[in-house]
Amino acid sequence: MNIEISKDAAKLEVNGKSLTMDTFCGIENEQAIDGLKLRKETGYINLDPGYGNTGSCVSSITYLDGEKGVIHHRGYELKDLAKNCNFLETAYLLMAGNLPNRADYKQWNSLISENAYLGPSLQELLNHYPARSHPMSVLASVVLSLTGFYGDLGDEKFYNMDMDVVRLLAKTPLIAAHDYRRKRGMNYVHPEPGMGYAENFLHSMFEKDLSVERRKIMADALEKLLIIHADHEQNCSTSTVRMISSSDANVYAAIGGGIGALWGPLHGGANEAVIKMLEYIQMNDGDLASIIARAKDKNDPFKLMGFGHRVYKTYDPRAIIAKGVVDDLLEKLGVDEPLVDTAMELEKIALEDEYFVSRNLYPNVDFYTGIAYKAMGIPKEMFTVMFTMGRMAGWLAHLLEFRADESRRICRPRQIYAGEPMRPFVNMENR
Repeated sequence: MNIEISKDAAKLEVNGKSLTMDTFCGIENEQAIDGLKLRKETGYINLDPGYGNTGSCVSSITYLDGEKGVIHHRGYELKDLAKNCNFLETAYLLMAGNLPNRADYKQWNSLISENAYLGPSLQELLNHYPARSHPMSVLASVVLSLTGFYGDLGDEKFYNMDMDVVRLLAKTPLIAAHDYRRKRGMNYVHPEPGMGYAENFLHSMFEKDLSVERRKIMADALEKLLIIHADHEQNCSTSTVRMISSSDANVYAAIGGGIGALWGPLHGGANEAVIKMLEYIQMNDGDLASIIARAKDKNDPFKLMGFGHRVYKTYDPRAIIAKGVVDDLLEKLGVDEPLVDTAMELEKIALEDEYFVSRNLYPNVDFYTGIAYKAMGIPKEMFTVMFTMGRMAGWLAHLLEFRADESRRICRPRQIYAGEPMRPFVNMENR
């Protein structure tokens, strides 16, 4: 096998056959080879378990550079968005391609507010789930059930965003908040039109348990956390949303699948796992030396949660923002959170230890976000729900982009079969 790559094409010679494939260069100089004709022309497929080196699409939403620790949305650096925008502005950017002007934002915010409610039937549906149900299972199930309430109303448009998109952004926080309250014997709380997106969630969840001052401090932090969760290119859950949508399934089915994918402890569920790990360390007298030793032992199933990332080979830029949010939040709330001291000491050890440095095991976004949620009084079983609230914007942006792509086709990966070869059938009596 021989391959020659130039600026415009890649030439492959295999088994006496020759194939010329187009090459592409992205806006940020990413290089790609179009291998669509590979199997048809040569009989070969590209085997890439986990799709670690497979480009599944061309997208204009988010750019990542894992080696340099860079992430930007539609050309705007993440840290600038987190510093200067709220979550709904960022969501608008992801879906519409540009930040909203004042008139755009007023209309967008009004549309979200008008759909931020749960009708009596939806409240009743939620009330029938067992009290022990995990919040992510409830959220995924209720989102799927929204098809029965609203169907596919594709004729209702807001710019290029249909009303299903608006409903999902508007109702997801309320589903999460009411699930929290009904498990504790509390009634549904209606959102307040004058509050922002994050503040309304906190109001709908805690109502009178929060003073106005604390709610606003927490809301400011939560807006930033939702922004850093909003999109992260072709991750497991986003790819799931695109894959389900490729079958022309409705919006709620695609998003429900994304929620299921995010739930896993190797994806969005990692922020809950970080807190459990830090609590475990404290229960064992803060013995970090033992924890580090276990993390290095390849025969020990223990994993150091919150460190390392499939894409980043340096400090996760989202973790830098999250760490700043945690510091600011704890100071303003006057909260003394022992887990922060444990986390910072663990981070210090890992950043100085050759084992972790040589393997690029730097803190990722999950390492600090869980601490922020814990400081707000949000139970750890809801941490991945908080991630979902932010990532909803990215999922919907990718779904809309995918549906607008005239060259889209149903996702159907190939495989290498490793089972038994063809063999004769044997009747049960002779087996």
